[in-house]
Order: sequence, then structure tokens, then C-alpha cells
Amino acid sequence: QRPDFYPTLEQRASKLAAGLEDAAKSAGVPIALNRVGSMLTPFFVPSDNDVVKNYEQATRSNTKAYGVFFHRMLDAGIYLPPSQYEAWFVSYAHDDAAIEQTIAAAREAFAAARTAV
Repeated sequence: QRPDFYPTLEQRASKLAAGLEDAAKSAGVPIALNRVGSMLTPFFVPSDNDVVKNYEQATRSNTKAYGVFFHRMLDAGIYLPPSQYEAWFVSYAHDDAAIEQTIAAAREAFAAARTAV
């Protein structure tokens, strides 16, 4: 019923993905961020430029670093999937303020996760 629904959802998911990639890079934490539409997953990979395209590559993810990241995000009021291997879902309800809040929390959470990398 909203003609801007899917373009807006795409813009918000794209903004979140770019913000997460920038926050991770700033913290020195290598991630491979996979995104399809409004679903995304940041994998904590061993080194920059690593990709995750299959199960074997996914199992190389640093789940300890994700755990630190997850708990820091939870402390900031951002509820993420508790497993490194689950997708995040951006919804239309996640407005620009929520996206910005998530990116700001991620900056601190990635910095904390750096100790586990």
C-alpha cells in the first residue's frame, strides 16, 4: 500500500550494511558482510578481503569475536541473532534513527570485539 516501501527498505538495509562495514574497518575488525535485500549477516572472518560464500568459509568465522560483539550490542539495547550464522532482518519499522543508533552501537561493539580477533 506504500509505493516507497521496497525502495525505502532497500535504502535502509544498504545504509546499515555500509555503516557496519565502516565501523568494523575503523575498529580493525575484518568482516565479510553478506546482504540480500533486507537480510544481512556480518561474518567475523580471519582477515581482510575474506569472503563467505559457502559452509566451509562460514565455519572459519570467529564466533568468539561475534559473541563479544553480540553482548555489547545487547547492552546497548540492540537485539541481534545470538548466533554468528543467523541473518539479521531489517524491517520498514527500522527508521533512519534506528539505523543510526545501531551503527553507533556497532562502532563500540566492534572495538570491544577487537580483543577477540
